[in-house]
This record gives sequence, structure tokens and C-alpha cells, in this order.
Amino acid sequence: MKLHILALISTTTLLWLTLISATESTHPPFSCDSSLPLTKSLKFCQTALPISVRVKDLVSRLTLDEKISQLVNSAPAVPRLGIPAYEWWSESLHGVGSAGRGIFFNGSIGGATSFPQVILTAASFDENLWYRIGQVIGREARAVYNAGQAVGMTFWAPNINIFRDPRWGRGQETPGEDPSMTGKYAIRYVRGVQGDSFNGGQLKRGHLQASACCKHFTAYDLDQWKNLDRFSFNAIVTPQDMADTFQPPFQDCIQKAQASGIMCSYNSVNGIPSCANYNLLTKTARQQWGFHGYITSDCDAVQVMHDNHKYGKQPEDAVAFALKAGMDVDCGDYLRKYTKSAIMQKKVSEVHIDRALQNLFSIRMRLGLFNGNPQKQLFGNISPSLVCAQQHQELALEAARSGIVLLKNSGKLLPLSKAKTNSLAVIGPNANSAYVLRGNYDGPPCKFIEILKAFQGYVKTVQYHQGCNAVNCTSAAIDQAVNTAKNADYVVLVMGLDQGQEREQFDRDDLVLPGQQENLITSVAKAAKKPVILVLLSGGPVDVSFAKYNPKIGSILWAGYPGEAGGIALAEIIFGEHNPGGKLPVTWYPQAFTKIPMTDMRMRPDPKTGYPGRTYRFYKGPKVYEFGYGLSYTTYSYEFSSATPNIVQLNQLSTAKTVQGSDSIRYMSVNEMGSDNCEKAKFSAHVSVKNSGETDGKHPVLLFVKQDKAQNGSPVKQLVGFQTVSLKAGQNSQLVFEISPCEHLSSANEDGLMMIEEGSRYLLVGDAEHPINIMI
Repeated sequence: MKLHILALISTTTLLWLTLISATESTHPPFSCDSSLPLTKSLKFCQTALPISVRVKDLVSRLTLDEKISQLVNSAPAVPRLGIPAYEWWSESLHGVGSAGRGIFFNGSIGGATSFPQVILTAASFDENLWYRIGQVIGREARAVYNAGQAVGMTFWAPNINIFRDPRWGRGQETPGEDPSMTGKYAIRYVRGVQGDSFNGGQLKRGHLQASACCKHFTAYDLDQWKNLDRFSFNAIVTPQDMADTFQPPFQDCIQKAQASGIMCSYNSVNGIPSCANYNLLTKTARQQWGFHGYITSDCDAVQVMHDNHKYGKQPEDAVAFALKAGMDVDCGDYLRKYTKSAIMQKKVSEVHIDRALQNLFSIRMRLGLFNGNPQKQLFGNISPSLVCAQQHQELALEAARSGIVLLKNSGKLLPLSKAKTNSLAVIGPNANSAYVLRGNYDGPPCKFIEILKAFQGYVKTVQYHQGCNAVNCTSAAIDQAVNTAKNADYVVLVMGLDQGQEREQFDRDDLVLPGQQENLITSVAKAAKKPVILVLLSGGPVDVSFAKYNPKIGSILWAGYPGEAGGIALAEIIFGEHNPGGKLPVTWYPQAFTKIPMTDMRMRPDPKTGYPGRTYRFYKGPKVYEFGYGLSYTTYSYEFSSATPNIVQLNQLSTAKTVQGSDSIRYMSVNEMGSDNCEKAKFSAHVSVKNSGETDGKHPVLLFVKQDKAQNGSPVKQLVGFQTVSLKAGQNSQLVFEISPCEHLSSANEDGLMMIEEGSRYLLVGDAEHPINIMI
């Protein structure tokens, strides 16, 4: 979203700010103050009534001009009704953030817990961890509001777009490339933020601790690549890819997570801007999936619709398209400027405005902002002292530890011995920067420590050299770095990317390390006494084939952007206080993949043209590292028990018609099976996991299903489920995975219909396989 947007504060807003309280800085804004005589006469202030009744009453009291004023992210006050100004735009991607206009860190609260960037948190494959992070973010958000440092409680996170192309600058914000995993992340994060239970269904009368918003709806994954940008990009997406790649995370976010907001994206999908797409916003999200929240545009997306997509001749046309499609609030000022003239020109009616306002005020009421003094309400006891609490900072450390991925460890170079390591050379432009650890959409952290300083707590003699002039490494002091490395017992190179290489509005052209980084790494490794340790900070994957196969580079760690505690977590892992267990949530492709245009949205390969497909589910080309790859300081073994069935007989459960394809294989429609039969078809896979090494470890267990001969665009391999288990050396555990054939063993046909194909599959965990045969 465009961070340059200026919020226009009206005189009525300023008037209201003086009316609320003389101690505004310590009290949050709210409506329906019981001490005001006006409150008793307002039906929308009667908390015993259903929210739908209260909202209808509120909207009926607004003039047309007042209604229009509320359709933008910086909604002004309505003083005559005691309604304060409200800011819809706040951020909480991996901690309460400072982007947006709803949160301020200029009072007693100067920062919030800064968790790892999402892509690293996802690498933990730990749903419980994701939920606890969401809980902390939601509680800290409410605590900031209770301290009087917030004028909005609607947070535009999580980003659940699929990390389709490794060059995407915003891939760092996502949980990775798998739709099922991304959906699970959305469920846990949203439930945590909004105050729901881990399993859902516990929001009391719909009350929200904070409001989460899933973005960017949909097929959004190109920012600025070559001569194309996200503001004018038209994503051509097949029904097949839409059904089983791009839409499932949003369906999970709406139906299972019960998110209270979604954001429509800048791009067009098959010729229609997302924020003008009635089929997407209303027919799919609201009618088919049952969405009951609010829909915001990305910032300036309505203007982009007119200016960039040329969708509508006049600004009023763009406004009408958006409101009729089902969008409720414009991040920007286009609706404020042109909605009234659109009504006068009969391009849109007041009915559409009323619908939007009902959705918007419903959320504000669910947040408790129209229930009187918030300190006496459901979340009023969440103290500002909770922000940056010790247990929250410990969770940030746990998240960084759990996500960091060990990619290489030749000769068991790691962990280093604290007792035997007398000197350490730390080299690289990312070693002495605390800011790089934060990623984007961050807020001021509670505290932070650079990676270099963290190492200094473990080794008596630490020598440091930056190596490069900056992360882009347009120049490198190789000779000086080599001299620094020569005399040290061990060398750690802290390299990779930063926000100068990948970010919003900036996609990468290359997958290799920038500038002279590779030359620096290779030269230092050649000169060092022992094989070196390479630490990579990045959101997106990097082609480090040179390091993977260089015997002088003994260990490689990927640390994403690990947040406020990332330096400590890295030091703990390198010196053996924590056993790494993270696994890659995205495929690492070779540099040659950059020959494929980012604009090609196809997930499936095309053998006729040599197009290799995308993500581990479909890609048929060489890989640097696979999705789900990650080493440990110990070893794990797996075994399927006899309780796991070998045959799944769907033909005995359903009267649904079977279809025989041109390949003579029979298929069954998931829709025709129906929800009851899908439920009956579920079965369990029983897996024994043993820590067969000598080190205790926390270990994500990933269960896949694969087909030897994928037909009609079926995935070659697909994640079925994942669980995290902590095992002491020599200990084993019995895990049970519930498998739904309708969800896990189906794929979309060319028409976008989910179908189950008959025939053999293999369940996979590590190197263990279990055959199953689907009979329809």
C-alpha cells in the first residue's frame, strides 16, 4: 500500500477531539459515553440490542455527506452523535506496527514485541506457535488502545498470498508457497489476534479483541518487475489454478478463521480489477463463503482502477464499480471526492453506501467502541504494561529459534564448542545491523541486539569486518576480510539480502547473492583455517549452489529476518544451546529460473513449451533446496504403523457420479460427494517418529502425498499435514494425522472443480513411504 497517503483531518474531527476528554492522551476514544445525556436517546448505544439493529439505527441518523465521509480509511468524527474519528489502517504483520495511521508509539508505549518476519515464523511449521504469536499481537494492540495511543483497532494482516515466484519482493510477508499451510497460518494468526480460541468458536457474542484482515484478495504476487507494476498488472489465472492455489487460503481465512476483514488487491484478475469484481467480493466471499466482515481496498486501489487499469471513463465510474462489487472502505480519498457526484449521476445508489456503512460500523461495534467507557468493557483490563512483557519477548526468541533452518552441516561443524572456541571472525554487512533483522511492516521493537553483539557474549575474542560497503556489495574489501579471517579459530559470514534488495514495490531480477558477496564468501572460505559458517538473512530464496557444494563452507543457516531476538537465537544455535528444526516453506530455485517471466501465472508445467511450473507441487526443474528441507543436530527416523489403511473405498460412501477422463482414469467430484460423505471418508495415518541421534530436538514432521504419474495437472506432491514434536535423544512419539480425501487427495480440473482421482498414491514422511489406493 502507498505509505505517502495523507490523512485529511476535518474541522469536525478536531472539534470532537476537544469534546472527548482533556486527557485524550491517556484515554482511548469511544462512543456512547453513559455520562452524556445524548447517549440515552440513541438506539445504537443500547448494548442489549443486536448489533444489526444498532447499526441500522446509526446509519439512518447520518446525512448523505456524513455517510460519504465514513467511506475512507481516515473517517472523521460525527460530533452531533458523539462518534469519534476512526482510522481503519493499522498494521500488525509480525507485531504491532508503525505503518498506517491507527497506532502511535509517541507516548508511554514506545514499541511492541517484534516477531520474526512471517516467512521465518512459517518455517517452524508450528500452528501452536503461530496462534500464540497472534494472541500476543492482539493483546498488545488492545493494550496500546487502552493506553490512549490508538484511534483504530483494525489491522491489515495477515498477508496470505501464495509465494508463487521467488523474485517477489513481498514474499517475505507470507507463510510461503503451499496453499494448505498458508490457510492454516491464517486460521491460527487470525484467531489469536481477534481473541478467539485455538480451535475457534469462542468469540463471545462476536466481540473482537482486535480485527484481522486477510490480504490481498486475490492472485496478487507481482510488485515491480521490469516494466510492469502491481498497479496495472492483469493476472491471467486459469480456473484450475484459482481453485486449488490462489483461493483456498482466503476461503480458510473467511470460513475457518472467521476473519473480520479482507482487502481487495491492486491487480486485475482476468481483466477485472479485484476491487471492482462483484463475482469475487460478493458472490464468492460473501455469498459462497459466508463472509460477514468489511472489505477494504488496498491504498489508492480505487484510483488505480481508473488511472492505471483504465476501468471506467470517469472517476465516478470507478467509485460505482467498487461499491457495487461489494467494497466497503477506500484506503485513500477517491470515494470522499467522487461518491456524491456518482450518486447525482445515478451511477450508484445510496443503498450501496448504506450497505458499506453497515459492514463498517458493525466491526467498530464488535470491537466494543460503541459500548461506553472501554475500561469497563470486555478487553478493558488488558494493561498497557503488557506490551513488551517478558513472556512476549521470550516468545519472540522462541519463534526465531524455531524458524531458523540449517541447510548444510558437513562434518558436524556445528554446533561450535563454547569452551574450545577462543576466537571468532564475524564478517559481512548484515552482522552489525539491528535494523535488517526486522523485515518490513515492522514497528519499533521492545529491544534488539545485533548478531555481532550476540556472538560477543559467547567468545572472548571476536574480530569483525563488514566485508562489503553495504548489502548490495557493489564493492568489497576482500583482502582485509581475508586477513581478519586467517587468524580466527572459526569464521561466521553474515550475508544475504535486506530491504534494499527485496521489498514492497520492488521485486528482484536475480536469485544469486548481490554484488560481490559470492566472491567475498569464497575468498574468505579459502583462507580460513577451518570450514566457515555462512548465515543468510533474506525473505526470498537465494541460489547459493556455490556454497552448497564448496567443502570449505561447512555450514549454511537461513535466518530469514528473525526479529528483535534473532541475534540471540542465531548465537544459541551456532553454539549448541538450541538444536535447529526449521524447514523451508518455499522452494529455492536456481538462477536459471529467472528466464521465466514473473507475469506467467500458471502453476502447472507445460511440457510442450518447456515451462517447468511453479512451487514444489508442480515444478519439474532443478532445485537448490526443496520445500520442507531442513537439517538438525540430531537424526530422526519414521515409520508408518499397520493402523494406516492401504485402501480408501470412496465408492462405498457416495452415490456421486464418477467421470472417466480421456486418460481412462475415473474421477469423483468433491461437490457431488457432499460434506457428510467427505466427513465419513476421513481416515488416519499413524506415524512413529524417533529421535535416533544424541541431541534433544524440536522437530516439525511433514506428511506429504505423492503420485508417481500425476494426471491432468494433479500435483506431483502435496502437503497433507504437519505436527511439531519435541523429542529427547532416543525418545519416540506416535503421531496421528487426519486425512480428508476431499481436501488432501483432490485437485482441481481444468474447469476449477475439485476432483478425486482413482488409483495409487504414497504417503511420505522423510524417507518412509506408505502406499494407499483410492477406489471410486
